[in-house]
Amino acid sequence: MIDFWSALVSTLTQAFEQANAMTAWEAVAVVLALAYLALAMRGNIWCWAAAFVSTAIYTLLFWEVSLLMESLLNVYYMAMAGYGFWLWRYGGGEDHGVEVVSWSLGRHISLIVATSVVSLVVGHLMASYTQASYPYLDAATSCFAVMTTYLVARKVLENWLYWVVIDLVSIYLYLNKGLMLTSMLFILYVGMAIGGYFLWRTSMQQPSEADYSYD
Repeated sequence: MIDFWSALVSTLTQAFEQANAMTAWEAVAVVLALAYLALAMRGNIWCWAAAFVSTAIYTLLFWEVSLLMESLLNVYYMAMAGYGFWLWRYGGGEDHGVEVVSWSLGRHISLIVATSVVSLVVGHLMASYTQASYPYLDAATSCFAVMTTYLVARKVLENWLYWVVIDLVSIYLYLNKGLMLTSMLFILYVGMAIGGYFLWRTSMQQPSEADYSYD
């Protein structure tokens, strides 16, 4: 009986220590993720540096809580951070970055349909062959985030509207996994995404007056 209680106390102690360590790393990732979004809203190229480090941390955190697609998604984010940095610095030609653009409704509908089909296929595979939690929601948020991150790198205005929906679904996932700080972050993300949309739209209408720097 004594051995049982000793083992229980030891297990709980280890779990508490692991939770504290995870929360500390999560806090660092949250701060850097906020820095990324705040800089992205302003069109500042250094948002991609903050994104790279934040997503590296999240890759490990999500793996630990069995959100497998979220973990793989953050590996993709790390690669996109490098791609986005290059596009925002040189992608517009003549040694300057890309400008904010708006895509047609038809183009967005095509993107949504194609991404939804991929999400269903990936969700089915995850449900059948992995132990992933919430496979279809996990797959949907991941697939749409992959597509939307590309839109951010290309400076497509409507990326912010996609993020509003993705973030709302992500909040549900993270709350159910006990990632409280990240859930709070994504609640803030929703508001910031709305703000980002209007800032970028203003930069399209009045490019000479907007403070969207690359330095």
